[in-house]
Amino acid sequence: MILDVIASQRLDSRGNPTVQVEVRTAHGTFRSLVPSGASTGVHEAVELRDNDQSKYGGMGVLKAVNNINEIIGPALIKEGYDPQHDLKQIDGFMRELDGTPNKAKLGANAILGVSMACARAGTAAANIPLYEFLRRESGEESPYVVPVPFFNVLNGGKHSGNGMAFQEFMIAPTGARTIEEGVRMASETYHCLKGIISEKFGAIYTGIGDEGGFAPPITQPEEALDLLTEAVAKAGYTDKIKFGIDPASSEFFDSKYGTYDLGFKSIPEGESHSESVRTPKEMMDLYNSLMEKYPIPLLEDPFAEDDWDSWTKFCADYKEELVGDDLLVTNVERVRMAESRAACNAMLLKVNQIGTVTEAIDAAKLAKSLDWGVFVSHRSGETTDDFIADLTVGLGTGHIKSGAPCRGERVAKYNRLMDIEAELKGSWKPWFYAGEQFRKPEAFFIG
Repeated sequence: MILDVIASQRLDSRGNPTVQVEVRTAHGTFRSLVPSGASTGVHEAVELRDNDQSKYGGMGVLKAVNNINEIIGPALIKEGYDPQHDLKQIDGFMRELDGTPNKAKLGANAILGVSMACARAGTAAANIPLYEFLRRESGEESPYVVPVPFFNVLNGGKHSGNGMAFQEFMIAPTGARTIEEGVRMASETYHCLKGIISEKFGAIYTGIGDEGGFAPPITQPEEALDLLTEAVAKAGYTDKIKFGIDPASSEFFDSKYGTYDLGFKSIPEGESHSESVRTPKEMMDLYNSLMEKYPIPLLEDPFAEDDWDSWTKFCADYKEELVGDDLLVTNVERVRMAESRAACNAMLLKVNQIGTVTEAIDAAKLAKSLDWGVFVSHRSGETTDDFIADLTVGLGTGHIKSGAPCRGERVAKYNRLMDIEAELKGSWKPWFYAGEQFRKPEAFFIG
C-alpha cells in the first residue's frame, strides 16, 4: 500500500521547473521526474504552470506540487491502493479526482509524476525490472524487443535558433546487430558530423540545441540530409544508418490559408514570405522528393495537427512509417479518429501528452491492434529519469527517440537501454534488436 506521496519542484534540462514525485511503500521510496515539451500539440493534456512572473518567469510548478501534496497524495493513501496490482485503478482514480477531460484542474504533470512513481513502486513489490512490470501491465507476450534508437542530430524549428523550419533530422542505426553497436555507430557519426559542420561553417556552429543536435546555418531540408549523408559515409556506415524527419509542421502552418511557411524563421518579419509558402500538395511533393533521394523510412508530423485532409491524401500512397504526434497526442480517441480517416500508420508515444502510464499503454495497444507502428519519444524539456527506456522494451515498440548521443538527460535513456540489453543477454528470455523491422518488430520473430 501507499504510505506517503511527496512532491517537490525541481529543474528540467532547460533549467525550467518540473515536478518530482516520491511515493513511499513498505518496499522503499520511488521517484519520478516529469518532462516538458516546447513544440506541444493543442490537444495534449494540460501541463499546470504557476504563471507567477516573479518566479522562474511564470514557469513554476508549485500549483501542481501542492495538488499532489494536498489533494492527490492524501486521497490515494486513504483509498489503500496497492501499486503492484492497482496501477490502472490508481490512474483512473486520479483522472476522476481531476474531473476534466484534459487534466487541467490538477495538472497532467502532477498526475503523471504520481503515476510513474507508482509504477516503480509496483515494480519493487513484484521484484522484477520496470520493463517487465510494464510488459505485464500491457499484456505483451511476444519476445523482448530492444529498440532501434533514433538520434536527433540536427535541430531546427522551435529547438534551435537557425533558419531551418523542420524541427528534427534523425539518424537510426537499423543495420546494427545490437543497441550497443547502434549507439556506437550513432556516436561515431555524430562526431563526424560535428567535424564536417566545423569545417563547412566554423566551430561556432557546433554548439548544441535542446536535444543535443547541432544547428548549423542552413534552411533547406536537403542541406541537412546532405550533411547527414556525408557524416554517415565518413563514419563508414552507409546503408547501415537511415534517417528520420520530424518537420513539426503545426509550428509553421497557417490555418487561415491552409498553407505552410518554410520561411517562418529565416525571413525577417515584415518582408514577403511568398516564395517560402507551400500548399499541402507542394509539401507532399517535397516529402516525396526527399524520400526518393535519401533513405528515410520514418516521417513524423508532416502536416498540422488538424489538417486531416492532407494527412489522409498523403497516407493513401505512402509506403513508409507515417507517425502522428500532434495529430494523435497519445490519446485513444485521436487514434480512433485517425484510423477512421486512414490518416497515418504509426503513433508517437509521449507519456506526458496523455498524463498517465496506463493511458499511454492503452493508446499503444490500440495502435498496435490497428497494425500501426508505435514510436516512443522523449520531450525537448527532459529530465534524467529513464522511464521511457523501460516503457519501450516493455511495450515492444521497436524504436525510440531520445535526442542526440549527447547531454545527460538524453544518454540516460540510451544507457538504460544498453543495460536492459545486457540483462536480456544474460537471461533465458527470447529477445532481439529490432533493426530493419523497427516498425513492426513482431514480424522479425514470425519470419
